[in-house]
Amino acid sequence: MKDQLQLGDDEFAKMMLVLKQPVTQANHKEFKFLDGEMQEIAPDIWAMPAYMTADDDFTMFFLTTQIESGETVVAFATGEQDEQNFRLSAPMITGEGLNVLNAQQPDRAKRVLKFLNDISRADEGNWRMVDSED
Repeated sequence: MKDQLQLGDDEFAKMMLVLKQPVTQANHKEFKFLDGEMQEIAPDIWAMPAYMTADDDFTMFFLTTQIESGETVVAFATGEQDEQNFRLSAPMITGEGLNVLNAQQPDRAKRVLKFLNDISRADEGNWRMVDSED
């Protein structure tokens, strides 16, 4: 593994941000990104736009949810629109989602990564490498 992982690296796609506390009604406003605010879209699943503009069909959303281990993680999903409905794609782990965003909108991906690194620096979450079996 490389010493310095970079946005877009294959190894970076295996990185996941694990939050120390779940997102709740009491703390969801602490996770604002730009003009977005976390919204509970299903029990204990929160979403917020990471990239969404009127003139681009590509959209990316932050997702926070609990995984099998009981930990709360930051994941990503793209938005998909059909004739009647808007839905989110299957979740991607943090690094994978950032790499997808980086391929479409590199400047926004850097801004989203800074936001997530700020969460880590504030000791509200930790980055870790996910095993390929996870």
